[in-house]
Amino acid sequence: MEYIYAAMLLHKAGKAINEENLTQVLKAAGVNVDAVRVKALVACLAEVNIDEIIKSAPTMMTAAVAPTTATPTTEAKPKEDEKKKKEEEEKAREEAALEGLGALFG
Repeated sequence: MEYIYAAMLLHKAGKAINEENLTQVLKAAGVNVDAVRVKALVACLAEVNIDEIIKSAPTMMTAAVAPTTATPTTEAKPKEDEKKKKEEEEKAREEAALEGLGALFG
């Protein structure tokens, strides 16, 4: 995982993800660098658009990467409104059902 993290750090910093940079980041983090793993990761990421992958990631990942896209207050209000709306609909159904039962027993 530390190899992936190092690659993501380089990407976020706008640096090229190559063997030299990846090795430097890993060494700075105190990791015993395996040159074969570094070479394999660089080769795998050569044709990958990391920005596109981040955009298509699940919402949890997107929220972690771009926390400025939504604020908690704007998300809380629609959820509360939906919850109130569902409660009102359920209450209306219960009242309608009770009226129907009242008609049965006169």
